[in-house]
Amino acid sequence: MAVHGFELLQEQTVAETGSTARFYRHARTGAELLSLANQDENKVFGVTFRTPPKDSTGVAHILEHSVLCGSRKYPIKKPFVELKKGSLNTFLNAFTFPDMTCYPVASQNLQDFYNLIDVYLDAVFFPQIARETFEQEGWHYEMDSIASPLAYKGVVFNEMKGNYSSPDNVLQQFSNNSLYPDITYGLDSGGDPRHIPDLSYEQLKAFHARHYHPSNARLFFYGDDDPTERLARLDDCLRAFDPIKIDSAVGLQPRFAAPKRFSKSYAAEATNKAMITVNWMLDEIVDVELGLAFDILSYILTGTPASPLHKALIDSGLGEAHTGGLNSQLRQPSYTVGLKGIDPGDADKVEALILETLGGLAEKGIERPVVEAAMNINEFLRREYNTGSFPRGIAMMITALQAWLYDRDPVTPLAFEKPLGAIKARLAQGDRYFEHLIKEHLLHNRHRTTVLVKPAPEQADREAAAERARLDAVRAHMSAADVEAVVETTHNLRRLQTTPDPPEALAVIPTLQLADLPKRSRLIPLVEDRTRDTRVLFHDLATNQVIYLDIAFDLHRLPGDLLPYMPLFGRALLETGVGEHDFVEVSQRIDRSTGGIYSANWTSATRTPGTSVALLVLRAKTMPDKTAALFGILEDVLTKARLDNRERFRQLVLEAKASQEAALAPAGSAFVSLRLQASSHEAHWASEQIGGISHLFFLRDLAQRVETDWDSVRAVLERIRSLLIDRAGMVCNITTDAGNWRRFEPQLAAFLDRLPISRVISTPWQIGAQPACEGLAIPTTVNFVGKGGDIDRLGYQPTGAIWVVMNHLNTTWLWDKVRVEGGAYGASCHYDTHAGNFAFVSYRDPNLQSTLDIYDKSADFLRAAPVGGAELTRSIIGVIGAIDTYRMPDAKGWTSMANHLIGVTDDFNQRRREEILSTSPSDFRNLADVLAELAVRANVAVMGSEQAIAQANARRQDLLQVTKVM
Repeated sequence: MAVHGFELLQEQTVAETGSTARFYRHARTGAELLSLANQDENKVFGVTFRTPPKDSTGVAHILEHSVLCGSRKYPIKKPFVELKKGSLNTFLNAFTFPDMTCYPVASQNLQDFYNLIDVYLDAVFFPQIARETFEQEGWHYEMDSIASPLAYKGVVFNEMKGNYSSPDNVLQQFSNNSLYPDITYGLDSGGDPRHIPDLSYEQLKAFHARHYHPSNARLFFYGDDDPTERLARLDDCLRAFDPIKIDSAVGLQPRFAAPKRFSKSYAAEATNKAMITVNWMLDEIVDVELGLAFDILSYILTGTPASPLHKALIDSGLGEAHTGGLNSQLRQPSYTVGLKGIDPGDADKVEALILETLGGLAEKGIERPVVEAAMNINEFLRREYNTGSFPRGIAMMITALQAWLYDRDPVTPLAFEKPLGAIKARLAQGDRYFEHLIKEHLLHNRHRTTVLVKPAPEQADREAAAERARLDAVRAHMSAADVEAVVETTHNLRRLQTTPDPPEALAVIPTLQLADLPKRSRLIPLVEDRTRDTRVLFHDLATNQVIYLDIAFDLHRLPGDLLPYMPLFGRALLETGVGEHDFVEVSQRIDRSTGGIYSANWTSATRTPGTSVALLVLRAKTMPDKTAALFGILEDVLTKARLDNRERFRQLVLEAKASQEAALAPAGSAFVSLRLQASSHEAHWASEQIGGISHLFFLRDLAQRVETDWDSVRAVLERIRSLLIDRAGMVCNITTDAGNWRRFEPQLAAFLDRLPISRVISTPWQIGAQPACEGLAIPTTVNFVGKGGDIDRLGYQPTGAIWVVMNHLNTTWLWDKVRVEGGAYGASCHYDTHAGNFAFVSYRDPNLQSTLDIYDKSADFLRAAPVGGAELTRSIIGVIGAIDTYRMPDAKGWTSMANHLIGVTDDFNQRRREEILSTSPSDFRNLADVLAELAVRANVAVMGSEQAIAQANARRQDLLQVTKVM
């Protein structure tokens, strides 16, 4: 019997997720629904369509953007942004995968959750998809006048140009191309900038009509909302449709008769930074046990620096950093392994080393401690199911889709106990299980490719010239009427983009009211004590028996010139070995006894003007019966780490350098933001030394010094240990329940007793000056544009209201001007409450000077558009939603510790909350006044190509001091 139009096909308890799973089919349309009912307050809804593209025009990606730009019930230009502005959501976005498009939302507030579902269902099933939306989000020809050069413009076009500016992304895409030449996985579902202009508006509309129908939909619910109400709300939407037959199945790639080899180039200045991958296409995995086994095998081979294949590659000295892994989110998964930073002439050696290492493991066997460690850590992580700030429900949806998308049971991938038990039983019987997987699925697998990607200094110019030539050819074949049409289209699109939606249209967007918001801040339990000279913070929270321990060391005990060593020093503690035991044994010991230990660096300004907190933190987690083992490991790595292990430290330096270089294009905004603020406060200066452009320059120099002056480097590492590892300068942060804490506390005290104590006195740091206006040159086709400064020094008196004003700026002015009109992928402003720094930053931006001009006009925008009523309410709600965001227990413990060390009390948070809730139009004017002054006093930092920076300097004499990064 159907309930609200849905027929129940399957019901079962999934103990691993604490859920009752019900699998339905909508009787009228055939839409499928997986409904997980449990006690998680962070509720999730998602709708997924199977969308395998037939080319690399980015049709699925552009459509993902376009359906969120207005629909039947919500006929405004940006309902997605209006939701983002004024929702308590814990997730609001969409994903384009190689063969599917997902639209998930999450919220802890039930009414907000229902609002999000309503807007998203209307968006995907009844979008407007106007031609102007396609032009804005996808691509269009642009000409300001008949004398202007023809240009491409579009958000996805520029997003993907930025994507292809990343060598790592080029390597990944080309590896996929090589493995799947005949099916959708060999294409770029995100869009290749060379092919995006081949897509027409009519093709986009047809793709939607063909794929975005309930008959091709997989619907998902998760959380503590009413399971029956789920069905009713879906049926209200779906019953308007008739069933249709949709052929969206993902085909299978025919197998190769023999391995293949390919070579490609990428834009880079260096000539010795090639990258190589060896890639295998695996068979379709229909058995959950086999899929789990491949996950574990991938971890065994390359999951840690101590893994045998990872270690063999790094020990070879042929390259700088490992790359690759298992991609199980495909009908025919792939396994990839390779090296970055190799000499192109060593490609054959790397390929041979990979195959020889796998052959040796298959024949001689994988050492038992390696397998035990991999089994333990994988089991721990599955039982913990800690997805961080990413909602658990969305992670479960994506896991279910690994089978569901290909018409298999969506529930089986969620239940890991039985397949995990089967693997354990095989191993207990002495089965060479993982060796067999290596032999059958890798060594005997002829569907293998080797891909070499080589640097080409002329590549960027060549690609730019090819684009220009294509545009010039198009322009040459245009008639006068065609040219006038392009100019008119350009102006019409801008008029549309700059015309605000009428208030009555905006009013239909569902929203909460201020009365719906909690008036009190959420409190995290905190008890502070001192144990053996050490500051101890405890948070009594339910953690499902996991004990989370953070051990933090005060970086102010170090001279400022030692800060750049800290990421490497933290890794060296865990990855150089201990006493007589090499780092492989230490890594296995960690994985056998804990849920992982890793190092992190954290800096922040405090509420005391001009001061900062700067910490090196070892973050660990374990179960109660393994705490003694955890403390034994921590004692050893802190006091006995082999900091004299030159070869291993050299490897760490090269890996860090390669990683930092690879992050430049994908994380350009973060580098710009750090650089922009580095000279204004010691917290930001320290962050830049530890993780910014300065740190990259340091790593390059250090790589040379390790080779030529190791004794001095080793002496520095030993000096850092002597200054830093001191229980009097430590903070221990524990998050678990009270019962576990009572048993854990004596062990912690005994551990602290065994640590050195020296009571080192902190030394002040001398902050180095950064250029006021700097252009950071890298090989890229897009820019990352930043501008900002200390507004507190300009007289600004901050209150919580500034977050509301910034939310409004981000979702109106910056969104409209930098993204919608300018074609950048994004832009935002942010403010450091404790340091006083305010900054604008754009991401994957085709513009430079015009973006800076937009930043400078922000004050005029705030003054000209008084905000009140529903608009103000939405902006307030969005800020409260960000403050009250869902956090896992370990994140709550970390947040509480951070606030405590900064000096942020519960009273302070409550006062700021009240300031946010009482934001008024005068707060907008107050920020406008200081932004007007900032416009003429701010610093500028831009990351982009040398050509873009040179053009900016030509337009505005010597605007940017050039720093060549790559």
